[in-house]
Amino acid sequence: MRLLIVCTVSATVEAFMLPFADHFRRLGWKVDALANGVDQNETCRAHFDELYGIEWSRRPWDFRNLLRALNRARAVVTRGGYDIIHVHTPIAAFVLRLALKGMENRPAIVYTVHGFHFQPGNSWFGNAVFLNLERLAGRWTDFLVTMNRTDELAVRRFAIVPAPRSWHMPGIGIDRRHFRPHAVPAEKVAAVRRRFRVDADAPLFVMIAEFTARKRHRDAVAAFSRMKTRRAHLIFVGAGPGQRAIESQASAAGVSESTHFAGAVPDVRPYILAARAVVLPSSQEGLPRSVMESLCCGIPVLGSDIRGTRDLLENGGGLLFPVGDVNAFASLLDWFVENPAKAMEMGSRAEHSMGRYDIAEIIKLHEELYAKATAKAAVGAACR
Repeated sequence: MRLLIVCTVSATVEAFMLPFADHFRRLGWKVDALANGVDQNETCRAHFDELYGIEWSRRPWDFRNLLRALNRARAVVTRGGYDIIHVHTPIAAFVLRLALKGMENRPAIVYTVHGFHFQPGNSWFGNAVFLNLERLAGRWTDFLVTMNRTDELAVRRFAIVPAPRSWHMPGIGIDRRHFRPHAVPAEKVAAVRRRFRVDADAPLFVMIAEFTARKRHRDAVAAFSRMKTRRAHLIFVGAGPGQRAIESQASAAGVSESTHFAGAVPDVRPYILAARAVVLPSSQEGLPRSVMESLCCGIPVLGSDIRGTRDLLENGGGLLFPVGDVNAFASLLDWFVENPAKAMEMGSRAEHSMGRYDIAEIIKLHEELYAKATAKAAVGAACR
């Protein structure tokens, strides 16, 4: 069997796809990857048979996605002779499916949605464009996989693919042996507080996210500055072009001494385990990784009431507030400060609710789906 895993950028391949490559290669499959920059990624090189770079970007309106990427994608697929192509993320998914439209004896195409680009709160024009592009590309898709209930319902409502070709999987898996309570020595957790001079008994909140507009770090700073207590601290873990603006906002709001910037870190677990709660005020997610990691570690989450986050917290592992409602956000931060015992109970419930998201369970679902995909492709080839 030959499998090609496709993502827009190599960081996605490295962060999420390695366990799948390892598993199916152990079964004797040939597993390759196609993404921007992946051919230069040494970490990925150890997990895949072949790595193919491609010039496309995460920006929907970047003309490189059509001018250069279509021929490259088609050439890689033609050369590889794949049985299955599994594509992730919307831009790569659309370009790849467009490139293979009408291809004779094409492989089975599986598309995992990491959050549709159309959703409430976006402009009506943008939503209309992205919805119609998804409906168009749905014609060239053998199986479409959603990871949250909102997107699953959207597939049915807008008939993006017929019901038998729509699958739901709870994400792309998390290693619960790696993310768990007491996953790292207590000394490493204490070192987080020492690094930023946070007292051992001071309430600490952590946000793990790239500094992009949709993550809404600005809401975290605004809510933090409105808390009743001044003993709390907030640590941002991550990097990105928007960091300086958030630093300036914290200074203007008078909370710069208790707002800290850790940058990108090799291991987020000590930061999660040091927190009273992890916060994520995003306006758009598929199934947020930082929320999953926190819940597996037994740390509750305070998140915006959006798809993905809502799914993960439905069993009581955290609290939700409306996107952009800074006052509600601040009130819930105060709740976590005033109710440490209840927060711990919430975290314990969260940990025990995460079994269905374990990477081993998700790999089993992929095995089932790939069996159906290859069977469908074999029937199609026999009919041609």
